[in-house]
Amino acid sequence: MTAKLTGRIDSTNSEQTEREIRGQLGEAGSAAAILDAERLEYISSAGLRVILRLKKDFPDLKIVNVSSEVYEIFEMTGFTEMFPVEKAYKVVSVDGCEVIGEGHNGKVYRLDRDTVVKVYKNAKGSELLDEIQHEREVARLALILGVPTAISYDVVRVGDSFGSVFELLNARSFAKILAEEPEKIDWCVKEYVGMLKTIHGITVPEGKLPRIKDKAVNAVGRMKHLLPDGLGDKLERMVLEIPEDNHMVHGDYHTKNLELAGDEVLLIDMDTLSTGHPIFELSQMYNSYIGFSEYNPDIVLQFQGYPAAMAKEFWNKSVMAYLNTDNPERIREVTDKVRCLSYAMLIDWKNRHGLTKPAPDDPATLALWKERLIELLSRVDSLVFDVAKVAGENPNELTLEARTENLSKVAAFVQSRLEAAGCSLKMQMQIDVAVEEIFVNIANYAYTPEVGSATVRVEVSENPVKVSITFIDRGIPYDPLAKTDPDVSLSAEEREIGGLGIFMTKQLMDDVVYEYRDGQNILTLKKNL
Repeated sequence: MTAKLTGRIDSTNSEQTEREIRGQLGEAGSAAAILDAERLEYISSAGLRVILRLKKDFPDLKIVNVSSEVYEIFEMTGFTEMFPVEKAYKVVSVDGCEVIGEGHNGKVYRLDRDTVVKVYKNAKGSELLDEIQHEREVARLALILGVPTAISYDVVRVGDSFGSVFELLNARSFAKILAEEPEKIDWCVKEYVGMLKTIHGITVPEGKLPRIKDKAVNAVGRMKHLLPDGLGDKLERMVLEIPEDNHMVHGDYHTKNLELAGDEVLLIDMDTLSTGHPIFELSQMYNSYIGFSEYNPDIVLQFQGYPAAMAKEFWNKSVMAYLNTDNPERIREVTDKVRCLSYAMLIDWKNRHGLTKPAPDDPATLALWKERLIELLSRVDSLVFDVAKVAGENPNELTLEARTENLSKVAAFVQSRLEAAGCSLKMQMQIDVAVEEIFVNIANYAYTPEVGSATVRVEVSENPVKVSITFIDRGIPYDPLAKTDPDVSLSAEEREIGGLGIFMTKQLMDDVVYEYRDGQNILTLKKNL
């Protein structure tokens, strides 16, 4: 049963309103009760007491279509913890809107010059809202860890589904750039692979993202019976032997999910973000450009917007750039490993989706993929390749000469990471002081009279949010924490010279830790945000 809440509910009308609501809901406890707050403008404490009494008589009470203002009252008073309270969502239409991106779970439409909306397609209702919340959380994590991405600022209704709204000023996907300006393919490859190496260079804190390997293991387990002569067991063994890896992978990395917004390249569609070995990423990439459309080349034209020949060229150039080689044997070795996993994932996908959405060319497509996979399995004995040879620079590390004139570079690097983590200006200033004291100390004393390098690493963890800034040098072994703190109660004339910088650092930080390991001074500053 549903009752409508309208206007204002306060001490002047709460009793009358309660009678009207009960009249609409019927006998207490007879059925799940829904209060539709679409037209509710305000509710006071007297109105909240009405809701509490109704909750006692209708244990399955739910309030829906609540405005942001009223929702804030329910949230502030703890009502959202007692029973379901669902916000009202603005309704938007994407009819006639340009599709600027598309991934596994949704399409991205441009609403206007400044705004885009990602409309989800694989879930509904509360399950879909959970998926949207998940994507927001992993996008925030990715941004904190150093991946340039956009974070949704609103959720809207789009037809029977929901959408996440982003500000993406005048952005164009790499797919559109390639379709309209094919002469820019080399630039696109450079930026595309640069972003890929950034992603794969990021170490993700344990438990923050799912393991992409689990998805592959399950897929191979479902399709291995289709392969002859023990090849299915061989494939499964090779997948299981892929080492665990806590580096980030996007999981749906193709040219429709990379956007050029002004001069900045942004990664979108973050709901597939995972951890794992790069082969899982590369296999998905191969399918986006070649695998899916190998039987019917028109598929890649329909999806990416450029012809199969360009998709193949883009793949080949991207693999060369990612592997840092033009050696055909090295490229073939890695590509064959990637294709083994690619075809296995395609066969599993077609077997599952073909049951509900069969296409006329399904048998021929499956036969082609199976033929390719069987041939590869006859000569490939491992899916592992050396990740170290392709790893990009860690975006959360800066290595440079330990000179005082490089202080501005260090400060700018640390500031950019703090801003991404949402650090307050007060805390940024405190951290700035500590960073300057430590870096200048390394520059002045670590290598005297020579000059050496220093590495600055910034890591942000959650629950609670905390930043760790680590300074690493190979200079003279020195533990600054071993020095006795200066007596700040003494007059300037009585104090010893030196020691104030590390004292201030310890006062400003929540923790400071030093160790000497593997010929390196390692000093870590920790600050709770």
